[in-house]
Amino acid sequence: MSLRTLLFSSGDTPSSTDLGLLVLRVGTGLMLAFAHGLGKIPPSLDFVESTAGMGFPLPGLFAWAASLSEFAGGLLIAAGLLTRPAAFFVGSTMAVAFLFVHGGALTGEGNGELAFVYLIVAITLMITGAGRYYLDQVIWRRTAIL
Repeated sequence: MSLRTLLFSSGDTPSSTDLGLLVLRVGTGLMLAFAHGLGKIPPSLDFVESTAGMGFPLPGLFAWAASLSEFAGGLLIAAGLLTRPAAFFVGSTMAVAFLFVHGGALTGEGNGELAFVYLIVAITLMITGAGRYYLDQVIWRRTAIL
């Protein structure tokens, strides 16, 4: 590969795009699951109270939904299982976190930067899907359900 290609090529070959989606999915999904979501299972009383403070009905249920969205959604995204639905739930959770928990602030006191980055990745995966390298294809090809 030439230096010119390396520096100025868009890298938009199908294999490089799919490889990029794989790296994005696995890296972000595992970070979301283990660094962000695992510590919220089960939801603490503070997390449930915070959920109630945002006006959600049944705050215990919504706290569990948010916790599972982050942990299980991250694992599903990393594996490439139900990527678009998982990204939808992760994105919804991160939108609430960014707007209501962090007040829409990217820096400073509210610092919602991480929630915003997870939201952008979730939106990207809702648009693109998992790419070529995902676990769904192995499961659905063998069962011939879809």
